Amino acid sequence: MNSCCSGLFVSIFLSLMSATQVQALGSKQWNGEGTSLNLESIVTGRCYDYIQTVNPTVRNKNCSAIWEALKQAFVYKDPCSVLPSDYELLINLTLHEIPPNKSLFWENNKHLVHKYANKGLHYMPLGDSLTGWIVDNLNWCGKPNGSGIDYISCPTTEECEHNPVESFWRIASVTYAKQSSGVIHTMLNGSALGGAFPNNSFFADYELPNFQKDCVSHFEIWVMDDIEGADLDSCGRGSIKVLEDILSSKGPVRILQCVDFPSHPECAIPSDSSIIKPWMTLFLPLLITINHGQMCFG
Repeated sequence: MNSCCSGLFVSIFLSLMSATQVQALGSKQWNGEGTSLNLESIVTGRCYDYIQTVNPTVRNKNCSAIWEALKQAFVYKDPCSVLPSDYELLINLTLHEIPPNKSLFWENNKHLVHKYANKGLHYMPLGDSLTGWIVDNLNWCGKPNGSGIDYISCPTTEECEHNPVESFWRIASVTYAKQSSGVIHTMLNGSALGGAFPNNSFFADYELPNFQKDCVSHFEIWVMDDIEGADLDSCGRGSIKVLEDILSSKGPVRILQCVDFPSHPECAIPSDSSIIKPWMTLFLPLLITINHGQMCFG
């Protein structure tokens, strides 16, 4: 009898240990990076920075409530079961006007886009709105136990579609597209191996379908190539051709790259001034040198 009870006790003990080990390993099973350290301090700090210095026209925002709304969306939750709708409160708390003609969409050239946008002075991409500003380049996910936040690892989109970061950017992208008005600008990378306008992308899946036709005057696409990069997509070919029936125009190639590489041969202004088209002169006062560009009209 004692030996049977002893065996049963050992079996239960081993089962408990096994469950504990599995639970511990559960927080380390994902391939993505864990939650950014000091997430609360970063989010609230960025919020105050935005409403006080970056864009003071956005007033009366409660940064503490904004953090609580973000936390409520993912803390203590299965990191593969966070839906875009879980962020509705956060979106509502951070929402503000996107000035007409200042929306800027992009694929595969984030650094260039934000450099050109210049914190909303020239254009206001999603990452330069309050919604995107507070979490840009951050990572976060929850877990059902402990602190409720997983700082070790978080799931990638390949591992599960409804992870906290993916779901946030989906609803943020849809909302941003619906707010956009006037001239809609899109900057694409003509040197991207997957195409300047990839089929499975935030722009294709969540932004393009949600533009409000009555609020949009026309679209402009700017296709830029990397310096010394391959010219894989251009007017009338590649993935750009797919857009030509939907959007109105394509802007100059290799504009902003010349800010970083002004002495590069491909950034030299042609000696024949007759080659310089009217749209080039718009950028010359910004000290951006251009060697050539072309416009496509759908």
